[in-house]
Amino acid sequence: MPRRSASPDSGAGPAELRRRAARIVRRLAKAYPDARCALHFRSPFELLVATILSAQCTDKRVNEVTPALFAAYRTPAALAAARPAAVEAIVRPTGFYRQKTRAIQSAARDVVERFGGKVPNTLDELVSLHGVARKTANVVLGNAFGVPGLSVDTHMKRVNARLGLTAHDDPEKIERDLMQLIPAREWTAYSQRVIHHGRVCCEARRPRCESCPLAPECPWPRSHAAGASA
Repeated sequence: MPRRSASPDSGAGPAELRRRAARIVRRLAKAYPDARCALHFRSPFELLVATILSAQCTDKRVNEVTPALFAAYRTPAALAAARPAAVEAIVRPTGFYRQKTRAIQSAARDVVERFGGKVPNTLDELVSLHGVARKTANVVLGNAFGVPGLSVDTHMKRVNARLGLTAHDDPEKIERDLMQLIPAREWTAYSQRVIHHGRVCCEARRPRCESCPLAPECPWPRSHAAGASA
């Protein structure tokens, strides 16, 4: 299995690491100018629910499920008041459907009871909702409210580790590392492009390093080759 870099590029000082991060941002923008959130939504509420459902599930499968869910429950109040068994029947294809039903209904109930039926638009308020961690909050902030946020999922963990931009596995620590390297105005677009890059090029088991648009800035193939030959 490909080995992740153990630490950020040790041969670069903080200033050079920031310059390399800037070059990575530009290369990603050139390679994936149209990368967007893959989840379909028409409101912050729909994106909140879809993002919770996307845990350990593909965005494609979530997009297949949510039209029926939102047709049946158009508002947070309607979802909060729904029979759990009816919601479970709809979201079952996303996996872990009982836990996800509890999560989306609890979040909907919080939105109704604590925020007057409107999804809040700050990080602190969003993570106070049941079932909402920083990744989900940043997805909603960046894509529904235009508030920059770094959404650290499995692709963001893997790609940024290989790029040598973080030495951590913990999502919050990765987020803090990237906040020091990536301009705030780029956070949402950077997340979307890295996630897309992780899906189409920098795959977990078979990264396509030979055709990677980030190859000139990436230390991973060199470190992996050195480890394989040791």
